[in-house]
Amino acid sequence: MPATYAGYSAVMCNEAPNIAQVTVTAKYVKIKEMYTREILPPIASPVKDGNPVIGTWNRAFENVDLLEIKKPYKYPIPGWVRNNRIKEWQSFSALNEHFSLEALFCNIKLYRMAQVLLYDRKNEKKFIFRTIKPGTGWKLPNSLANASVDSHSASFFFRIHSWLDADTVNLDINIEASRRNPELTVHLAYNMRGQDVTPMAVSLGFTERRIMYAFKALAPVRGDMVFDGKHINMKQDTCSGIFCDYKGFFPYRMNTTICTAAGFDEEKRRFGFHIAENQTREKNKNNENALWQNGKLTPLPPVLITMPNGSDASWVIQDVEGMVDLTFTIKEQSKSSKNILITRADFNIALGYYNGMLVNSDGEQIQIKNLPGMGEKLYLRV
Repeated sequence: MPATYAGYSAVMCNEAPNIAQVTVTAKYVKIKEMYTREILPPIASPVKDGNPVIGTWNRAFENVDLLEIKKPYKYPIPGWVRNNRIKEWQSFSALNEHFSLEALFCNIKLYRMAQVLLYDRKNEKKFIFRTIKPGTGWKLPNSLANASVDSHSASFFFRIHSWLDADTVNLDINIEASRRNPELTVHLAYNMRGQDVTPMAVSLGFTERRIMYAFKALAPVRGDMVFDGKHINMKQDTCSGIFCDYKGFFPYRMNTTICTAAGFDEEKRRFGFHIAENQTREKNKNNENALWQNGKLTPLPPVLITMPNGSDASWVIQDVEGMVDLTFTIKEQSKSSKNILITRADFNIALGYYNGMLVNSDGEQIQIKNLPGMGEKLYLRV
């Protein structure tokens, strides 16, 4: 049965589609009161005079240091404890008609994780690389102007270089072959120049003084990969990606579900979305949900992501405004769990297909059929 909400329906798709079946169409619809969110004038930091600033912007901050917030907790605590309460991660994704790639750095402070997931939809081959290290050896940059984070050993090298001053973000990966996986080499770059890219930066509150920050941008991707001995040229005319940067005083028990995809509509306009359900407050006023189409940003309303038959079955993503009505059908999954003493971390990354519709700020309804994308479910108790 279709999942229905706010007068719309999203048809469940139980089988993986053929690549040729992927279609995106658009038409204009009338919504009584279109959801809107104020885009604030650019500021240097989400912290001003020791106080958090809540809002939505369309430009990156010059510096994000949440330790500048005065008294984030009711009682005084040492600086090293406050630092360990801040969790951060950064991801680089790339999608075209054949491949889905996500590269992720995650710093939980008790330990850190680097992960690379590549899926070849045409040949149904999955590559997964994950390394988990104890301690806080990484520090993700406070600025995206020109900084990098990397992890390496004798058998692998992995780096994300955020260089917004040069209108790009670069990804470099070199992982030697193992018993489970073939060799993988990746050199990709976002082209973030001109009017085709409008980022979104948000600062959202968990409490009055504890916040999270996120920066997101949809951009063309170009570069090369070598996978399983085959050279793959990623052309920016057919390949898109979403770059994300997160930091936050996340709750001790953190739950976040993310849905994201990118592609092209019938008029060959690049579009993509990045939608999350998290534990922040005042979600209607400010949240991290975004839709991009042809370089234009549409802030989306808060959503409810439900899994009626469990996280291994189809997910339903809907709002109350009539702008988001999607289902996500899973094709492949990668699950990881980590337990240290009283802490726990569960990472579930799913690859699959989206069906349904989105509405942009102009009232244009984007019908989506069998659009390749990803879903992520994260639980942290730390």
